[in-house]
Amino acid sequence: MTLLLCIIYIGFISLGLPDSLFGTAWPTLQGQFGVPLSWAGIVTMTISGGTILSALLSDRLTYRFGAGKVTAVSVLMTAAALIGFSHASAFWMLVLFAVPLGLGAGAVDAALNNFVALHYSSRHMSWLHCFWGVGASMSPYVMGFWLERDLRWDRGYLTVGLAQLVLTVLLFASLPLWKKANRNEKPEEARTAPKKLKDLFRLRGIFAVLFSFLAYCTVEATAFAWTSTYLVKERALSVEDAARYASLFYLGMTLSRLLTGFVADRLGDRKMIRLGYTVCFAGLALILIPVKTPLLCLMGLFIAGFGCGPVYPAVIHSTPDVFGRENSQAVVGVQMAFAYTGSTFMPPVFGLLANHISVGLFPWYLLLFAALGFVLTEALNRSRKTTVA
Repeated sequence: MTLLLCIIYIGFISLGLPDSLFGTAWPTLQGQFGVPLSWAGIVTMTISGGTILSALLSDRLTYRFGAGKVTAVSVLMTAAALIGFSHASAFWMLVLFAVPLGLGAGAVDAALNNFVALHYSSRHMSWLHCFWGVGASMSPYVMGFWLERDLRWDRGYLTVGLAQLVLTVLLFASLPLWKKANRNEKPEEARTAPKKLKDLFRLRGIFAVLFSFLAYCTVEATAFAWTSTYLVKERALSVEDAARYASLFYLGMTLSRLLTGFVADRLGDRKMIRLGYTVCFAGLALILIPVKTPLLCLMGLFIAGFGCGPVYPAVIHSTPDVFGRENSQAVVGVQMAFAYTGSTFMPPVFGLLANHISVGLFPWYLLLFAALGFVLTEALNRSRKTTVA
């Protein structure tokens, strides 16, 4: 199981690699293809649509083929899509290759998260999501390296695509390890059939956890998308300084997942979620203090990100205990779908509010959805007879 865990760690780095690649390359892509700047949304929405669809189908796919094969084939799809991006000569080709990229990402995300929730401790879930952050932070540097060399964005995509291809080979070679892990499951924990959505939605507390996940991912994605704009418009930072400090939220979240992994098993998932939201609220309160100096705001961004760090891994890891191991793959798949729905659609909603009212609503928007996520998580705990320690 140790060797398989190492492969899964590499897999989580792979999950993060494509996530920030397109945003880094888009200014160059947009100029070369001669399309409107807003057309980036067509590509990102296509990726998100595929991700949501495959996450919803992940239970059926995993039941039929197993987590190992689903992960290997999904990474192969993302590798092929990224290599396809590197050969794109027109905008429509980017949209075309966005389809397998999204489909592969959603399936592997749901399959890997549930497998780790079933077979490994909470600390590994926290550290694995920290490794996702490592992957997400590496790809802009890879793309930047090639953009500095005659704007070779295609080489950036090709490099990451080939890295995914190497991981695919490793995953297919490791399939016997996945089968061995599955054989260690108790007979009463084995699934007899994939779950139907209508049956899944009858589970007590299911809507609480799904919308709490949507709310949490709204906080995370809105912070990623709008922090820089908020710092420029409301805190009077220069564009260069805002771009530099916008990563504080992300940095805090990644560091948190590294550090909280050391205490996650001792505290348990429920306490980690509560502690995370409490720290997040403290950070958002600092942002809301009306002082001219941006120092408290910048500290607040880091602290809010640090608080968000343990929430996502702990919610995922608690799923088998809260809803049963036999239901966990289906629940995690729908959780992923709601997560991507929140991260895809809710930042643009804030964009509309910022455009028609004020970008100053940014910390209030984050606070609203953080509070909603916390309240729904507590409602889930009260609705279940068996709650996570």
